[in-house]
Amino acid sequence: MEILGLFEEGKTYEVLLVTKSNVTPIGVVRRGDSLYFKLFEGKSFQEIKEHPFGVIHITQDVELLIKAALNIPINVEFENTKVIPLKRIKNLSWVEGRIEFKEDEIEDELGKSKVLKCKFIPLYGETIPAITKPLSRADFVLLEMTVHLTRLFIATRRHKVDAAQRLYSKIWQGYQEYKRLGGKSEFAEKIIGLALISVRWNS
Repeated sequence: MEILGLFEEGKTYEVLLVTKSNVTPIGVVRRGDSLYFKLFEGKSFQEIKEHPFGVIHITQDVELLIKAALNIPINVEFENTKVIPLKRIKNLSWVEGRIEFKEDEIEDELGKSKVLKCKFIPLYGETIPAITKPLSRADFVLLEMTVHLTRLFIATRRHKVDAAQRLYSKIWQGYQEYKRLGGKSEFAEKIIGLALISVRWNS
């Protein structure tokens, strides 16, 4: 499948996953002709267990990834896929496939969490020609800030005060770096605001 050639073996790529009724960012790694990823408990986690299909989309729109991560409504159009019973996002390159999964449990500084270890078996995909802007270093920092924020939400829900403080520090450092690199997205302010509210609630 031609689109799989965009994924180099062993590298982690940030993409969008569409399940039955949800859109979420995931990190995928290609091994052979399959893509592998992990999902923590949430809507997509449950939907894959009940309906083991998905559509992976490639995008360089960092704000789209951030909106999906923070459950902010995204302004996209959907249309039918080719071979599986799901919708896909219009005007984005995509791969649709079947998902094999194993439910497991991991433990880290945030405590124990259920995780779905997934193997995505591509069935059909297309590359959509698009005008893309180059990604800046600031974009990558903003994406990392978002990852830390989603973990901070978990830390505060579980009253992991030390972990929450460490994550907040990483977000604040990322915010300073983002500004230094010329970042101007309103999402940087939103992320730092949500992080501050979260740690204050936990203190």
